[in-house]
Amino acid sequence: MKSINEIYNRDSKKPIKIMQFGEGNFLRSFFDYMIDIANEKGVFSGDVAIVKPISFGSLDAFYEQDNLYTVLLRGKENGNIVNDSRVITSVSKAIDAKNDYDEWLALARLDSLRFIVSNTTEAGITLDKNDAFEGLPATYPGKLTKWLFERYNHFDGAADKGVIILPVELIEENGKKLKECALSLANIWNLPKGFRLWLEESCVFCSTLVDRIVTGFPKNDAEEIYKSLGYTDKLLSVAEPFALWVIESEKDIRNELPLDKAGLPVIFTDNQKPYRERKVRVLNGAHTSSVLAAYLAGKTIVRDMMQDEILGSFTRRVAEEEIAPCVPLPQDEVKAFVDSVFERFENPFIDHELLSISLNSVSKWKARVLPTFRDYTEKFGKLPPLVTFSLAALLAFYSSTDLQADGLHAKCGDRKYVVNDDRTVLEFFANNCEKSDFVTLALSNENFWGEDLTKYKGLADAVRTHLASIKRDAKTAIRGVL
Repeated sequence: MKSINEIYNRDSKKPIKIMQFGEGNFLRSFFDYMIDIANEKGVFSGDVAIVKPISFGSLDAFYEQDNLYTVLLRGKENGNIVNDSRVITSVSKAIDAKNDYDEWLALARLDSLRFIVSNTTEAGITLDKNDAFEGLPATYPGKLTKWLFERYNHFDGAADKGVIILPVELIEENGKKLKECALSLANIWNLPKGFRLWLEESCVFCSTLVDRIVTGFPKNDAEEIYKSLGYTDKLLSVAEPFALWVIESEKDIRNELPLDKAGLPVIFTDNQKPYRERKVRVLNGAHTSSVLAAYLAGKTIVRDMMQDEILGSFTRRVAEEEIAPCVPLPQDEVKAFVDSVFERFENPFIDHELLSISLNSVSKWKARVLPTFRDYTEKFGKLPPLVTFSLAALLAFYSSTDLQADGLHAKCGDRKYVVNDDRTVLEFFANNCEKSDFVTLALSNENFWGEDLTKYKGLADAVRTHLASIKRDAKTAIRGVL
């Protein structure tokens, strides 16, 4: 069978307008995918130069395939099954920052280059005061700062040669934090004051929020997909149809990066916080509110949870009736997002294991569910019944005295599972779960929740009742609160 580059001929290359730090599946299936569509629709005309920022990994497949690859979208959208492929042609160059150092630095001297996108993991945007300016800096902020200084020097600090920087690392205010790192390194390295002023005034550091599940290369069914495509592709990447990109910027950049005009799910705003809150509360919060109870009721993956009459009803109702009313956005927008989340949970191509979502559930409940609990209680003057039940399910899931090196070993009927969380959290449950005042001890643990939850009238009694019911039979207990 022929390779993708033997089947598809690349159109004439466009000017390189984007430098992308990171060659991984996410950016290729999210950002480069969007640029490819924007190029096709005629609202943008620019190519991407991918930079591999670390030594790990290889660009051989990019070289072999002339930077062509396929994105396969699989899932549900608007009630329909989606299984669509697209050959991405927006990447025209792939560079190894270490081995192609001069070529990488030469990108700074490109007049056409205007955007920098990055996905270097959450740990990538950190300040290392010992990072060296000489040679290739070790950290991503170091590499970025050195590259920007090269551009500043080459264009004599011209204001119109600043760049728009769009990090997608999954940390809050990623753009703001990246800018702080760059300015700190500029000071540490004693770079000219004019450069620091250029960073402040001519470069735009955007904070962004991204959302798309990308499962990457389908190693289990690649050969079958190759047959359906009619070619091989070592860079093939699978993702869900849903996507969202919220871009927060002090300056309006939508005319320079008009992805929304191509019909792409991109929102430009001066405040991304409500959208982040929507994602954390609805998508992540619905997961955390339901998966532990579902596992105790005998399910193992999210899709099966959603297709179960009782468990699916619990998940939908907790999202629609308790989480959504507390999200600070227009309710029609929130409802549409809730509906899209349900479709994502039901994706027939992704087996999302409940146990994988259960990791660190105590801190997840605090971050994802507790804000809804507080807001609902204040707004309606009563406890949110299903969210309250989810707290009891968490205590039930963590109830075991068998703490071992690899986690807290627990049982639910004949099923054995291992709870994974911070060691001090697991020690608390192992030491206290069999005590008569277990619920009070757990709810009053301010190290868990940041506050004493027993102050909420009736909560401890409700959790105590639910916990006893769950331990008798989880599914019957869930049915009882619907």
